[in-house]
Amino acid sequence: MLTELKNLGLPDKEARVYLAMLELGPATMLDIAAKAGVNRPSAYVQIEALKEKGLASTQTRGVKRLFIAESPTQLEHLLAPEKKELEQKQDGLKNILKDLVALFALGEEKPVVRYFEGKEGLKTVQREVLKTKDKEMYEIFSVDDLERVFAEEERREQHERFKAKKMKYKAIYTRGTGTIQNVNLNDELRQVPEGTFPFSVDTIILSELVAFASLRGKLSGAIVEHREIAKTMKALFDLAWLGAEQYDSTLWQKCQKCSYSHFLYLKNTKKQAATAAMTPMTSQKS
Repeated sequence: MLTELKNLGLPDKEARVYLAMLELGPATMLDIAAKAGVNRPSAYVQIEALKEKGLASTQTRGVKRLFIAESPTQLEHLLAPEKKELEQKQDGLKNILKDLVALFALGEEKPVVRYFEGKEGLKTVQREVLKTKDKEMYEIFSVDDLERVFAEEERREQHERFKAKKMKYKAIYTRGTGTIQNVNLNDELRQVPEGTFPFSVDTIILSELVAFASLRGKLSGAIVEHREIAKTMKALFDLAWLGAEQYDSTLWQKCQKCSYSHFLYLKNTKKQAATAAMTPMTSQKS
């Protein structure tokens, strides 16, 4: 109980003297001092302080002067100044709350960036991304890097969680050989040459956040929450999407080991052949 009394604002010696007085009932200064473990002059000082708080009084019996502890219910009065102070603080908060909320709104315009480390950190990034209520998702990634970092079972579980969201999905990706086979019906994917576009960071774009996962070297990731940043990243994705259209996936798959310039040569040759085939014979003669 000593600790509780001290928490209410009574100093240590004052609290000990008050407890001694409660246990003894009407008692002399000498008895109270002995019970509380303080010397007699100190006991006198503490009792005077208790009297000022309404927690002690005196009584005379014959030639003896006795000291009496008042009811512990008087302790409630100790909290009255604190209650008043708290009420004043609450009133002060009400006066400035509107301005504080306005400042908070300004703070919301600043990007919120969260960092993650290790494979478990990247899994956290994936889970955070799928908490979105967005209906569209855009991604740029390397299939080979994802397969190197995450086991087949882990990739399957993530795919099922994403599938359950029923989101529209567009992605630009690279892969050493072959294409992605397990594709949802509404997914749109475009493959670009790995040698020309060496993606090492998986980038996911939503309406109000962009998530990054570095899949080479030390695994790490970050989520940037900011609508305008996400909007700009989406515009860059759209630009990349248009650029990726130039790659004829069938032709590129046949030319995986070619240089990019040789690929463009083959592509232009194919285009010229198609144009020539469509030109009327009369035009060719002229």
